[in-house]
Amino acid sequence: MPIKEAITIKQLRALRAVAENGSITAAADILGLTPPAVHTQLKTLESNLGCVLIERHPSGRSSLTAEGRAVLQAERTVDTALDSCIEKLRALKAGLSGVVVLGVVSTGKYFAPSLVARLRDEYPDIDVILKVGNRDMTINALQQRSIELAIMGRPPRSPAVQAESIGDHPHVIIAKPDHLLAQLDDIPADALLNETFIAREQGSGTRILMTRYLDRIGNGTPYRIIEMGSNETIKQAVMAGLGIAMISAHTVTEELRSGRLVMLKRPDLPIVRQWFLLHREDLEITPVIETVRAYISEQKGSFLPK
Repeated sequence: MPIKEAITIKQLRALRAVAENGSITAAADILGLTPPAVHTQLKTLESNLGCVLIERHPSGRSSLTAEGRAVLQAERTVDTALDSCIEKLRALKAGLSGVVVLGVVSTGKYFAPSLVARLRDEYPDIDVILKVGNRDMTINALQQRSIELAIMGRPPRSPAVQAESIGDHPHVIIAKPDHLLAQLDDIPADALLNETFIAREQGSGTRILMTRYLDRIGNGTPYRIIEMGSNETIKQAVMAGLGIAMISAHTVTEELRSGRLVMLKRPDLPIVRQWFLLHREDLEITPVIETVRAYISEQKGSFLPK
């Protein structure tokens, strides 16, 4: 058997007790053992290490040799590591430590980093891994169990999930400030449908919402679409006059505030949907997942852009 596997915590604690109390008899009292039992622990430790650890003096006192002091330092390191391990286990059991993978649809990247920062400040020993993708990618991640919690719009039909609303999610149609439709208070449907729409890729939740809205107000009238892969590119395209776009209001707060973009006006706009926090129904809710879930739920959407 390797030497380190033969060494026990009891042997190391017996050595520390002798060092702190000066004799085997005093050490035995502290440990609640008999002096012969402590002596046996120490002799076994010395035998395992092949060196003398305790020097016995004529006065009856005992002290550590240089080798004994080296082993005592190792014992202190082991004791500290065990204390740290126990605290980490307590934190894990209490949901105050661990790792949680949070999936967020692309639009959520405008608020998710600040949410994760809040979580880090509140629970510094919890690591929240953020995964951002479009709606199809986020649903696929749920199906593949590569994320544990998700923030998205309309919950998917598959996989089966448990979902709760955490805040309003308004969608608006944006245009450059000098666009002709920006001057109208109630834009006719046919005027809107004559415009070119800048849209996200297939699989995007915003793209799905836009398609349903235009099909509804136009009764199937065809319209022009230019597809772009990100909200930032869409905003730049609209500001350049390439077209108009339906987009999450949470992605254009700064542009609207600064006047670089405007919202077009119709009685049925904005379209207000909900943000949902969800997880698979069959997910095993560990304490740390519950801590993160409960924290996000309790925020009641305060982290969403205003």
